[in-house]
Amino acid sequence: MNVFGHVLPPRETWPDFLPVPGMDYPEFMNAAGELLDRNVQQGRGPHLAIRSRREELTYAEVLDRVRRLTSALAQMGVQRGDRVLLRLPNSPEFIIAWLSIVRLGAVVVATVPLLRAAELKAIIDDARVRLAICQDSLLEDLEKVLPDSSITDVVVTRSRARKFHHFEDCLNFSPSDHYARTLSDDIAILAYTSGSTGIPKGTVHFHRDIIAIADTYARFILEPRPDDVFGGHPSLAFTFGLGGLFVFPFRFGASTVLLEQFSPRELLTAFRDFGVTIAFCAPTSYKMMLNECGDEIGDYISHLRLCVSAGETLPGSVFTRWADRTGLTILDGIGSTEMLHIFISNRPGDARPQCTGRPVPGYEAKVVDDQLKELPPGTPGMLAVRGPTGCRYWNRPKQQRSYVREGWNFPGDIFVRDEEGYFHYCCRHDDLIICGGYNIAGPEVENALLQHPAVSEVAVVASPDELRGWVPKAFIVLAEGYSADEALARELKEFVKQTIAPYKYPRRIEFVQALPRTATGKIRRAELRRREGERTRS
Repeated sequence: MNVFGHVLPPRETWPDFLPVPGMDYPEFMNAAGELLDRNVQQGRGPHLAIRSRREELTYAEVLDRVRRLTSALAQMGVQRGDRVLLRLPNSPEFIIAWLSIVRLGAVVVATVPLLRAAELKAIIDDARVRLAICQDSLLEDLEKVLPDSSITDVVVTRSRARKFHHFEDCLNFSPSDHYARTLSDDIAILAYTSGSTGIPKGTVHFHRDIIAIADTYARFILEPRPDDVFGGHPSLAFTFGLGGLFVFPFRFGASTVLLEQFSPRELLTAFRDFGVTIAFCAPTSYKMMLNECGDEIGDYISHLRLCVSAGETLPGSVFTRWADRTGLTILDGIGSTEMLHIFISNRPGDARPQCTGRPVPGYEAKVVDDQLKELPPGTPGMLAVRGPTGCRYWNRPKQQRSYVREGWNFPGDIFVRDEEGYFHYCCRHDDLIICGGYNIAGPEVENALLQHPAVSEVAVVASPDELRGWVPKAFIVLAEGYSADEALARELKEFVKQTIAPYKYPRRIEFVQALPRTATGKIRRAELRRREGERTRS
């Protein structure tokens, strides 16, 4: 019996689950054993698993540290089903801790480093966290919430503070061969959404889900080899990063490069120095690397064979510039925390600008209307998807019934499916602007503006208007060397009219120093919409 029945949504509200093509998972399976022990058992113990500026670890060395930390956590009382918070950067300690927790049958609750005390408290309270593992540089905000929390023990890395357990001391424990005989359908992780559309929600994923994303997206789209080197910058606490920088390389016996700090130059230098072959980045990062290194970029990426983008839709201008400059295409894809990873993607040799691609093998997708009736090709509508993974909200029955309907997951995106079966992103459901009877997708306007050299970053949202109901408003971060004035605003409006249908141009433009973002880097358009609502009311 699953020990989490009291916080999982009712079984009848779960989505339909489809099998992983060619795979039949056993009743009992532990994701840590599949990702780590199996590599050592198959003779890959001497192969490099983790590379960083600080150290490199083979699979055998990772296993030794995991066995020791598992023993330490067990002696601290961590039991099957306990929730354990990870507050760590992309470091070897993150992967070692993750594997140790899951090995014990406990549940990983990973948080991105940028979260502050109030955000941490909300997650800790919601998940009822039992123990936390935290890097010393990230301890301040955690300490603020400890006195009034469910946490009874804290393990700190890179610190000798007396009142906490020390990660380095835990690695001196005698190694343990024990790992829990977990069901494939026991919970392995509790992943919280980034909060780009509101309060973060906990999403439940089982041991089989962790392995399924590798055996679908990675196996069929990336076709990894043991000599591949994965690299990028998404946080391992973000499911995009968890898959791309940990689960995928470990599932196929490859290696991963972990960077604790991100800058465009540092990322490209890591690509060069470590011979990265498969890159995982957000769209903005590809643009930043292009802007930072210009014509030199080819000197850094000689080993790259695949570039993956997700988190937000990839602007066509970035796709084209990257291909022109590097000779490589970026594989855009869409995933969600609720689905765990990418479920629609472009393929190597079959990638197009402003196209999200086709469903990943094992997944099905369709475009439907408000009555959930499938729409014909070329008609925008709500995206519905189902596959081996799916949404189960932790302690959120109302949101569960909204996200899952008639067995399908509804991520909240508006898509068009063309005659060839390719899916094209329009916007988030909340980003559809109905202006004087016309439907305008905010991201389409953003993509047009990004083609102008003055525009570095942009977000377009609906702004209340007495005449038209709503009009598109663009919040723009200017590129270096440009000044915010009315003349430039008029020029940008005319530029959009010449680039896409004239009625889609932004009626209002506001120049800003920065756009509000979540801890995982997504633009908080909900925050911009809220500002516009308050401005109108005032």
